[in-house]
Amino acid sequence: MPDMLQAGPDLPFLYRSMVLIRTFEESVRRLAAAGAIPGLVHLCSGQEASNVGICAALETRDVIASHHRGHGHCLARGADPTGLLAEILGRVNGLGLGRSGSMHVIDPEHGNLGTNGIVGGGIPLAAGAALAFRTRGEDRVAVAFFGDGALNQGLLHECMNMAAIWELPVVFVCENNGYGEFTAMEDVTAGSDLRSRGEVFGIPSRMVDGMDVLKVFAEAQNAVARARAGEGPSFVICNTWRYGGHHVGDKQTYKETAEAEAWKLRDPILRLAGHMIETGISREVLDAIDSAVNERVAQALSVARASPEPEPVLLEGHVYAG
Repeated sequence: MPDMLQAGPDLPFLYRSMVLIRTFEESVRRLAAAGAIPGLVHLCSGQEASNVGICAALETRDVIASHHRGHGHCLARGADPTGLLAEILGRVNGLGLGRSGSMHVIDPEHGNLGTNGIVGGGIPLAAGAALAFRTRGEDRVAVAFFGDGALNQGLLHECMNMAAIWELPVVFVCENNGYGEFTAMEDVTAGSDLRSRGEVFGIPSRMVDGMDVLKVFAEAQNAVARARAGEGPSFVICNTWRYGGHHVGDKQTYKETAEAEAWKLRDPILRLAGHMIETGISREVLDAIDSAVNERVAQALSVARASPEPEPVLLEGHVYAG
């Protein structure tokens, strides 16, 4: 992962990362529809800009904690697509040896504390990591990703309060896609300005267009720089959209067609592609990236599907620390 904190955004890298996430998720969607994946699968297609823009501002030594819609975060932090696909399929060659599935993936090699099936469950993990970094005097930053459904969780407010008091190097990132499962956010979330959730604790709180990876990246740079300089936490709200439902089988009857179409006109990948062409990057370059990503995901799918399922005898392993 390139260090772009000082060098500025690497546009082809950002584009490649978002295309990888979109292509990966569409592959997972087809697998789920075919009944090849055990359990529910929650996809992040449409939210690539917040996934990539935040992670691109981090350095290798930093960590993230994700949520149930976390495949994009895993890939944005450098997870091997083959290992991630194998894990989602429940195969022994997966990142968690086929045990975690989609919602509990861990990837410590790439600073990923894990996706999480509990609403807001990654928030205390990131805050705890930040406390460890501060206590040990380490130059590291933690990011907590969560959805708008976690804005009303007491756990978020407890962690924000402690992070502010102790000036922890943590960035709280709300990926606000407008719906908590099947319910519109405005039906369950009081308050006209979501930034007040952080401001009440004295935490700098910003709202950003979560469909524009460059705007997300710029905001993330500022928040990460504050944390690394010992200035404490930040709160970033990325207003975004999920193209799919809460899970693959969700028919989304609760969404208005006009609303969905309006969001699709702001597609983060198409917007970045248009910007790149305006800056002089040729369509051929973009097409080459698309082709390489398609080939990479196809290869990952082939290898993952050929991977064996875990043997029952392996259940007793990796339960206790040695």
